[in-house]
Amino acid sequence: MAKPDIAVIGDGGWGTALSIILSRKGCGVSLWGAFADYVSFLNKKRENTKFLPGIKIPKEITITHNLSAAVRDKKIIVLAIPSQYMRAVLKRIKKAQYPADTLFLSVTKGIEIGSLKRMSQVIHEELGPVKLAVLSGPSIAQEVARGIPTTCVIAAGNKAVREYLQNIFMTDRFRIYTNPDVIGAELGGSLKNIIAIACGISDGLGFGANTKAAILTRGLVEISRLGRAMGAKSNTFSGLSGLGDLVTTCISPYSRNRFVGEQIGKGKPLEAIKMQMIAEGIPTAKAAFKLSSKYRVDMPITREVYLVLYKNKSPERAVRDLMMREKKEE
Repeated sequence: MAKPDIAVIGDGGWGTALSIILSRKGCGVSLWGAFADYVSFLNKKRENTKFLPGIKIPKEITITHNLSAAVRDKKIIVLAIPSQYMRAVLKRIKKAQYPADTLFLSVTKGIEIGSLKRMSQVIHEELGPVKLAVLSGPSIAQEVARGIPTTCVIAAGNKAVREYLQNIFMTDRFRIYTNPDVIGAELGGSLKNIIAIACGISDGLGFGANTKAAILTRGLVEISRLGRAMGAKSNTFSGLSGLGDLVTTCISPYSRNRFVGEQIGKGKPLEAIKMQMIAEGIPTAKAAFKLSSKYRVDMPITREVYLVLYKNKSPERAVRDLMMREKKEE
């Protein structure tokens, strides 16, 4: 198979890690960053010290601030933009020149707050009926870039698209499965960040393995419940983009969302938590809270995380209210 030229839009940790994987496979890769000063730094340093420290960026990767140049003549465009900025970047991509048969791959895990739409819906709204797939699963960028064995799933309604991308991305250390359930893959990857914040709060409060196991288990129930209501397949949530991603994000020391929750559990207000990268679970908690109301789905953990993040509810009170809810069967 000929190695395609690929644009990766977004120079965060995940976008950089995927660029490195693709470059090592012999693909021509352009990595686009939103901030010219940082792009200039990356070109000189060849290390993403903010988002992926300790990992060298191969010289073969072109790092650019010019979006039009990044996407021009590319066979695949990987979208690694934070969810709340996705639409604005897509409007710019729409004005650029890229081939009509370009494949788009979203690797963003989030839901747009204003519209309550998944990223694939936002992409189709802005770019029309482009060929599109979603990459999701338990994939901490630092581990992927270091070559630690990782498995992910590529979801697309078109079988040929998902199998083509599977061949492009798969390596001996980055195993790719395929799945036709785009809705499930996107929701699993997005909603797990809320549960990771809850697990972090538990850690910050000094709770143990019993508590985390309960949050993980009941959190997966909530994710599956909303997913089914929105048209996803139940078994997707027991796979890589569901349970797999949930476990990784809730236990990894690299997890931004778990870290945010831990700081809140220790008593630090949200606005005082300093991070280089965006914790997608923060906006997703608001979007999911609205979706649970829209679809009339009971999501008690999501509700309590939302109240802690946005309504100044104390973590201790949130835990008490979760534990003392009305008795029910599992």
